[in-house]
Amino acid sequence: MAKTVAVQFSCTECGYSAGRWFGKCPGCSAFGTLVEEPVGAAAGAGTAAARTPLRLVEVEVEEAARIPTGISELDRVLGGGLVPASLVLLGGEPGVGKSTLLLMALRAIGETRSSLLVTGEESVAQVKLRAERLGGAGNVQILAETELETVCETLRVERPAVCVVDSVQTLHAAELGSVPGSVGQVREAASRLLRVAKEFGVATILVGHVTKDGSVAGPRVLEHLVDCVLQFEGDRYHAHRILRAVKNRFGSTNELGVFEMTGAGLAGVADPSEVFGRTVPGEPGAAVACALEGTRPILLEIQALVAQSELAMPRRVATGIDPKRLAMIVAVLSRHARVPLGQADVFVNVAGGVRIDEPGADLAVALAIASAARRVPVKTGIAAFGEIGLTGRLRTAAQAERRLEECAKLGLATVVAPSGTATPGKIAVEAAETLRQAIKAGLDGDRPEGDD
Repeated sequence: MAKTVAVQFSCTECGYSAGRWFGKCPGCSAFGTLVEEPVGAAAGAGTAAARTPLRLVEVEVEEAARIPTGISELDRVLGGGLVPASLVLLGGEPGVGKSTLLLMALRAIGETRSSLLVTGEESVAQVKLRAERLGGAGNVQILAETELETVCETLRVERPAVCVVDSVQTLHAAELGSVPGSVGQVREAASRLLRVAKEFGVATILVGHVTKDGSVAGPRVLEHLVDCVLQFEGDRYHAHRILRAVKNRFGSTNELGVFEMTGAGLAGVADPSEVFGRTVPGEPGAAVACALEGTRPILLEIQALVAQSELAMPRRVATGIDPKRLAMIVAVLSRHARVPLGQADVFVNVAGGVRIDEPGADLAVALAIASAARRVPVKTGIAAFGEIGLTGRLRTAAQAERRLEECAKLGLATVVAPSGTATPGKIAVEAAETLRQAIKAGLDGDRPEGDD
């Protein structure tokens, strides 16, 4: 008699599992995403021996030194380097440079420690060609394999200090009947690699594919299993790339790494403010924002275009900032700063492809929009930061002193900031309590209020 194989239905979007099929996933409400997959038999039920738990205060912690990757921008985002026995997930769009970045890191790590690259998407010859283009392969070991059990056994035997798996969606376990990249396969691969990494002290980096909305493909449990989730952002048609930490158990998630794609690979940008904060003097619709990404202040050029709309509902288009935040700033400008935008299309862009999520850049966005609407340039050598409230008043931004030091370092003369901002004396500060006062202080030859 044939043995019956137990099956379950798992969602390809969120990983929700059920004993029967649903047209609509109860977990994420997506339609047609539940697929059938076999369930492995439970092993040794009731045979495990009980273990005595420890008191947390009695646990002895051996300080494990972080492993420097040789790339300062990557170390910054990781919190100082790779932690031994950790599991890191790196996601990003195709062609953004994930494999290039990790190959360069492995080459630098291989000078002092053992490093292994497990490639499931390329042959060893293809990787060798890319390594030669980047300056040499160094002491990096490579394994072209997609069988999960073989990869885990290789890690048990070789025990490298750092291992990169490119990518986790290519691995498959033979006992599972589903295809590589399915929910069950990705979950099984991550679970086994996690156990191997913790048991043998291997710092493992998993390269993950992304979906059309930019999130890491596979079950959501994949991001819960790993210790650190990195997101590599950028456009293949632009030279600069941004590395962010979405999750980090061993460091801050607010750090930002900036890279430039060159003919010899990715090069870290030590001073991104000099790259992204350049403006053309006397050009209406451009303002300099001093944003804060973790502990790093960065100057960014905010570009705005205001044009008469031919639509019944004017457009509010944002690139690099939250569209809802832009709609709020436009409403406050119209209501409290007397900038007529009710019948105008407003377009805002952050130069260089960088995305700003913090509210401290509100004031610079408002200055750029007001400059474009009134066709008056922002004063030369001036930057701005501050949060805008719905009442039209400005709120102080976090770590103002660090922002002012960055502006002074790049030779800016004045900063428009909310009242109450501490002034270190290295740079002039135009304090403003309201948005109207800030616009009057920031625009070059602005017309008197009420003359719009």
